[in-house]
Amino acid sequence: MLQIAFHPIYKHPLPERHRFPMLKYELLPKQLLYEGTCTEANFFEPEIPDDSHILRVHTEAYYHDLLNLTLEPKAIRKIGFPLSDALVQREVMIADGTIKASEFALKYGIAMNIAGGTHHAFTNRGEGFCMLNDQAIGARYLQERKLATKILIVDLDVHQGNGTAEIFKNDSSVFTFSMHGKSNYPFKKETSDLDIALETNTTDDTYLTILKETLPKLIASKKPDFIYYLCGVDVMASDKLGKLALTITGCKERDRFVLQTCHDLNIPVMCSMGGGYSPDIKTIIEAHANTFRLAQHIYF
Repeated sequence: MLQIAFHPIYKHPLPERHRFPMLKYELLPKQLLYEGTCTEANFFEPEIPDDSHILRVHTEAYYHDLLNLTLEPKAIRKIGFPLSDALVQREVMIADGTIKASEFALKYGIAMNIAGGTHHAFTNRGEGFCMLNDQAIGARYLQERKLATKILIVDLDVHQGNGTAEIFKNDSSVFTFSMHGKSNYPFKKETSDLDIALETNTTDDTYLTILKETLPKLIASKKPDFIYYLCGVDVMASDKLGKLALTITGCKERDRFVLQTCHDLNIPVMCSMGGGYSPDIKTIIEAHANTFRLAQHIYF
């Protein structure tokens, strides 16, 4: 059975006109239930995880400042959210959702988190709406428990996974692959194990050709026993922050190819949703919902 991490705390109140579409975390589960893609049994609620899981990725000093709300104002501005107890609690619960979904993926082949994909969180700081790197925390959790040895992170959000690249820069056991917009945030890129920087207005055909040539070869050469997939829908032409030109159909085909590849090769995959900033919230919900529909169709 498909297991999906979700908690009402995911929808965090933000100042009026804030550009982050927090409403999607409330609407997406409702849509999946309404259309019958999921039932209540598909969802589980994350909890507050043990600090040790987070401290395998993030420095004690940074995590202490988060928990005690003592980050410098400049550091808070880089994150992009007003810092509060509730926001930090939300972040640690998203991380727990990814930890638990990682275990469910080992059992069922796939599992998902309604939120997550916080790939701009570094070992010692946050930025770009990211405070704790959920997939990095999940990867370290699996390795520490010897549930996985060689992990591949497939980051197809439109923005480079700079925090993830920094966290694993000296670690050959976690391979970081980021395919992103060349002329987009972050403007100072880190170095992933494999970066593919796409030109502005890259279309479905070019994007999918590159992905379909790259991913199978990468899996064949690295032989991962677990995959984290960051499936941001900010690759679409409608996205305010994206600069690529995929259609919603192209975005769906991207997800289909990644999930079908993982399924066919029998490699467990855990999916975090990542970004999506189209002006019409319905477009964001539909694009994200496609990922869950495909998971149900391919795996169950």
